[in-house]
Parts: sequence; C-alpha cells; structure tokens
Amino acid sequence: MNERRGVQKYKIPVRQRPVEERIHDFGEVELVYSSEEARKEALRCLQCKNPPCVEDCPVHIKIPQFIQKIAEGNPHEAIGVILEDNPLPSVCGRVCPQEVQCQKRCTMARVGDPIQIGKLERFVGDTTEKNVIPGDKKGKRVAIIGSGPASLTCAGELARLGYEVEVFEALHGLGGVLLYGIPEFRLPKMVLEREINYLKALGVAFQTNVLVGRTVTFEEIRRQFDAVFLGTGAGLPKYLHIPGENLRDVFSANEFLTRINLMKSYHFGEYDTPLEVKGEVVVIGGGNVAMDAARSALRMGAPSVTVVYRRGREEMPARIEEIAHAEEEGVRFEFLASPLRIEGDGEGNVVSLLCQRMRLGEPDEKGRRCFFPIEGETFSLSARMVINAIGLETNRILLESMEGLALDAKGHVVVDETLQTSLQGVFAGGDVVLGAATVILAAGHGKQAARSIHQFLS
Repeated sequence: MNERRGVQKYKIPVRQRPVEERIHDFGEVELVYSSEEARKEALRCLQCKNPPCVEDCPVHIKIPQFIQKIAEGNPHEAIGVILEDNPLPSVCGRVCPQEVQCQKRCTMARVGDPIQIGKLERFVGDTTEKNVIPGDKKGKRVAIIGSGPASLTCAGELARLGYEVEVFEALHGLGGVLLYGIPEFRLPKMVLEREINYLKALGVAFQTNVLVGRTVTFEEIRRQFDAVFLGTGAGLPKYLHIPGENLRDVFSANEFLTRINLMKSYHFGEYDTPLEVKGEVVVIGGGNVAMDAARSALRMGAPSVTVVYRRGREEMPARIEEIAHAEEEGVRFEFLASPLRIEGDGEGNVVSLLCQRMRLGEPDEKGRRCFFPIEGETFSLSARMVINAIGLETNRILLESMEGLALDAKGHVVVDETLQTSLQGVFAGGDVVLGAATVILAAGHGKQAARSIHQFLS
C-alpha cells in the first residue's frame, strides 16, 4: 500500500487464458475484469482535479468520473459517462494503446502502476446495457462513407445530436478495419456487432455492398445529403519492391487478415476462400498488424513464425503487450534485419527469405533511430509463406474519382482545422487524413468531424 495516499500502488492484473490453450483457437486472450476486480482497480484512482488522462485521450472521455462510478459500485452509471464521448467502449477498451495515451501521464505511475483505464473501460462496455438517448431531430441528413472507427464514432455523435445518419460500406460486413483487420482473439466479432447495434438503436442506418464512386456516384451522395463525412481509411498495402514478391504464398498482411476475419479462412474447407498455412511463416514488419499476422499464422497451423524487423526491439511500434503475447505464444524475432529477396523454387513457391543485417544510427528528426546495412552480412530464413506488414496507404483511385477533392503528395485527404475538405460540406477524418494510425485517433477525428458538421449545419 502507498502509506502517503492510502491506496494500492500496483495494478489489479487481468486474467489470461493459458498459452497452450489459446494458440489453438481464435478466442480472446485476456478476460474481462470481474466486478470485484474492477472495483479494486477503480479505487486506486486518485481523482485528480486536473486529470492528464482526459487531456491525453483523443476523444476526451471523462475518465475520473466513470472510474468513480465503478468505485462506487455503479458501472451502469459509468457507461452513461463514457457514451457522452465514445460510442465504442468495448472496442476501445481492447485495442487502443492506452499505455501511450490516457495512461501515459497517470499520476499513480509516479509511485506505482498507472490506472488500467482501458481494462476498466472494457469492463463497463462488456457488462452494462447502453441507454439509447437520441437527440431531438434536426431535419438534416448526413452521409458517412466507410464504416471504420472514425465513421462509427462520427455516426454515433451525430445521431446523439439528432441528425439522420446513413453509413455506406463497400464490403458486406460493417466495421472497416475493426472487422477485417483485427483478429478475433483481440476483438471478437460479436463485440463489434454489439457496438454497431447500439448505433442502429440510436437511429443510424447502414447500407453494405455500396462502393461509392461505382455503385453510386459521389455527386449523387452530395445531392441527397446536407453534409458528407469521408472515413474510407487506409486499406491499400505498401509493397516491399524486392525480387520474389510475386511468388505464390506471398501476402500483404491486409489480405491475410481479411481472408481470416471476413472470409472465415480459419474454418478451412468450409468456406469458398480457403487459406492453407502449411509451413514456416515469416512476417516482415514491427507494428501491431505484424503481431496480428504472426499470431494468426500460428493459430492457422504454422509450425513456426518469425518476425523480421529492421530496427531493434525498443524501436518496435507494436504495443508492448502484443509483443509479449506473441513471444509467449512462440513467435520468434529477428531484429536489425531487412528483407533483400524472396527466393522460390522452379514452380513459383516460396522457399526462403534472404535478409540483410542492419545497425542502428542516431535518431532522425522524428526521434526514431536511423538504420544502415552492415556490408557483407546477410542470412537466410526458411519460409513457405511470407507476409508483408510494413504499412498501409489510402486508395487514391477512389479519392481521385471525387472531382475537386484536394489530396496531398501521399494521397491523404487535405482538411482544414475543422476537418472540412476542399469541397463545401464534405468533411474527412481518420486514416484517410492521418495515414495508417490507431483506432482511437481515428475515433477522435470522427468526434471532431461530427462537432464540425453540427456547427456547419447549424
């Protein structure tokens, strides 16, 4: 105990499924807090008068207030506090990097562990019913293109404000990257469906299998609605541009995870989009997507999975807990290595990945350490499948079909401080503006855009 403040220094740990059990299925790794565990963790909160956690939360959830409700034994009141700012508590409680956002400057961290804000948010989202309180009808219609985290947050905020909201999704399932890009063991489909059902209860309408620019033109959407929000994300994979990238069983992480998540490849042979993992897998990259691909490959039956990353462990952008889970499950890491060539046999099959040894240099202008090849030092990894997880970018083909829409040199939509684009009444947010970012940063953009749309239409 912390004698000065009379509170427990260290966090209440979250229970996890045993490694030997979880690597054979796609069930969740971490379990939700029990009511008693959540209350004990909530009682550690110091209820700061000027809480840095709220300032560092992209959607500015009233964190001390909802935690206080848990401490009082009233999680059903805590959910009301969260929903004022975030319609996706069960999603954000699972996948947001709280350790570098709301928990980073937690006052408790000065004497022990920071409050486990994400675990408490998930507890509230998973164990309480959401009150549906739509706003007074404004008589105005807003179209939202895409159904990822920015779009869902924008839709929820606008529905609460009383707007008629319709979401257009190109795929047959709703959720964008939340659906096709995050594995079941990190974000179960039933959890995402429950969050979307709350938005439907608020009055948000959804249309799937609608590719704006093809199924319906962008100009038709603009004519039918009073404002538009673009939340199409960044779903186009970056490529390695090395020899052998066109060999059989070389995948982008985007395709690999989409086949598993959206096309149910984990039920091999039962669906029309099988994905058979029958040998060693090498994953290239060091972010959360790389961890997701590596851990999914293990669950798909890979006898071994190796992650190749050009910098060191300390520079990996993936969440610490995701790296730890991957290591626990048997994923190997080759740090300070960069791919040179994917090698195949005479029939077009992958047999190995040739890599260059690297060394780290000084930090660049963004604070990340540079890397350089070590002349003459290469090595080869045996592989029957190679997964490229080096990043995503926006789909310029779709955006360039929107006449008058300004894009920057990287293909991101250009917006002003209100998130309005170069087109009057058309707003944008999330990865289509930021480039590939986190779920909560996209959600923050969605909330900001909703407020701007409200101001625009008022």
